[in-house]
Amino acid sequence: MNKNERPTVSKDTVKTAGRLLKYVTKGYKVPFIIVLICILISSIATISVSLSLRFLLDDYIIPLIGQTDPNFSELYTALAVLGSIFLLGVIATFIYSRMMVVIGQGVLKKVRDEMFEHMQTLPIRYFDQNTNGSIMSLYTNDTDTLRQMINQSIPQILMSAFTIIVTFIAMLLLSPILTILAVLMILLMVFVSRKIGGNSGKFFIRQQIDLADVTGFVEEHMNGQRVIKIFNHEKKTEQEFDKLNERLYESASTAHTFASMMGPIIGNMGNLQFVLTAVLGGILSIAGIGGITLGVMASYLQFTKSFVQPFMQIAQQSNSIIMALAGAERIFHMIDEAPEVDEGYVTLVNAKRNPDGSLTECQERTGLWAWKHPHQADGSVTYTELKGDVRFFDMTFGYTDDHMVLHNLTLYAKPGQKLAFVGSTGAGKTTITNLINRFYDVQDGKIRYDGININKNKKADLRHSLGIVLQDTHLFTGTIMENIRYGKLDATDEEVYAAAKLAHADQFIRMLPKGYDTVLSSDGEELSQGQRQLLAIARAAIADPPVLILDEATSSIDTRTESIVQKGMDNLMKGRTVFVIAHRLSTIRNSDAIMVLEHGRIIERGTHEELLAMHGTYYQLYTGKLELS
Repeated sequence: MNKNERPTVSKDTVKTAGRLLKYVTKGYKVPFIIVLICILISSIATISVSLSLRFLLDDYIIPLIGQTDPNFSELYTALAVLGSIFLLGVIATFIYSRMMVVIGQGVLKKVRDEMFEHMQTLPIRYFDQNTNGSIMSLYTNDTDTLRQMINQSIPQILMSAFTIIVTFIAMLLLSPILTILAVLMILLMVFVSRKIGGNSGKFFIRQQIDLADVTGFVEEHMNGQRVIKIFNHEKKTEQEFDKLNERLYESASTAHTFASMMGPIIGNMGNLQFVLTAVLGGILSIAGIGGITLGVMASYLQFTKSFVQPFMQIAQQSNSIIMALAGAERIFHMIDEAPEVDEGYVTLVNAKRNPDGSLTECQERTGLWAWKHPHQADGSVTYTELKGDVRFFDMTFGYTDDHMVLHNLTLYAKPGQKLAFVGSTGAGKTTITNLINRFYDVQDGKIRYDGININKNKKADLRHSLGIVLQDTHLFTGTIMENIRYGKLDATDEEVYAAAKLAHADQFIRMLPKGYDTVLSSDGEELSQGQRQLLAIARAAIADPPVLILDEATSSIDTRTESIVQKGMDNLMKGRTVFVIAHRLSTIRNSDAIMVLEHGRIIERGTHEELLAMHGTYYQLYTGKLELS
């Protein structure tokens, strides 16, 4: 949603509420029924206290007035019954309050589980189009509004609704005439509540959107503090934050202003109803109309206060519910995002070679992998050895249909070859690697992997056969051992050590206080950029893939470290098909082929020596006459 766009209450709010209610009824049907019963008992017990005033006055207290020897036993019995009813209401309130906490936390756990589980199925496109802060806001701000609604608002509204129903019945039984006045006043209250509540709810929804913007901004700039300070950008950043925070202040203050108006207005209308009821009841009592006694008046006036209070509570909680439903709509919008489509049916399996050279699938790990290709035409199954032969045929691609990034691209990488891509920013270098991973699918043309159309490969199996080292290294919270093992979860400690040595990371790891058991946090910020990159290379090495993608993998490493890493990289690249994207042309001199890209097209290709001899773009880049942008 555009930041300047102002939301209104969605037409699907009722549908969202129903969908949210399914989480409660589906997983906690019996507990929720018990909650409803307990709320009903609690509301009846509360009303019984007010209703008892009539019977206590008319049947027990007034008859005892003037007696010389009054017998209080019946009054004591009535008080004991009333006390028992009140105690039952307290117990019922305690039970439903405790159970709603359990239901609320259970529903939130289920929602968060479903959100995170679905998030793992979403395509890279979704994360490219949504900021981290906006996604994080779903797990924090929006789920917190759901917690408040389930734990507080729903029980309060149910209690208020039952109280209104029971109170209305009791008032109708006490005096139908006075109840007409109560109904007229309630209709007026509902009208006022809807007018004020509508404005309040609209601004509460705006508040949620503005809060997500502030959360995203804070997270982004927390991660970029070093850059902010390097460029003395503190004042500008503060100004940008102030704008977002001012917008949040305006929407939140307006929402709470309308919300805070609700209580006093409804309360004063209730006081007006109390006075009018007392005046009308007194007149009717004096005139002998409607059988209104002192006990009836006392009970009815108490009901008048009790009848108004639930409407005030519903009005106050309606804002929390609107806000929670706005958060739920955002959550469901993410859950309803179409998952990554995978129509592939060619899978990766362990294989062993037969004496005649053919391959057979096996369960044990042999170090030999094959593509299992079932043919739908005749039902036969063929096995193709995983070698890492990648070929592009007249490939055209764009992230949107109206803007193509790559145009009629044709190239091939035979097993064991090293291909390098050179070009300015936006030329399409990284896009090529995204297509090999099938993060995106091509609009036109084909990519074949070991002779198989890449669209036929299961995405998980395809990515299992690829290793990738990015310029922006991401390390997870955990030990160094665990971070390297991320490339192969069942790797032994010895395999981790071997991968680290291959990447030339073993030496600096062992110099750390706890060595491989050193715990990393905050994306490994306690390590240098070069050390983090070495761990990423080790993580790729332990996966031992036949195809390796290095997306400017050494661009963040100093020249001295690069010379060390390059030796490990050379060992890592042996026998593998390698795609390299590099700004430092010195790292790709030994490539089997170098592709020079410009505006999504290959304008030059050849070995380092061949391209220098052409005296073209590559020659100008290598000699410094032209710089990469």
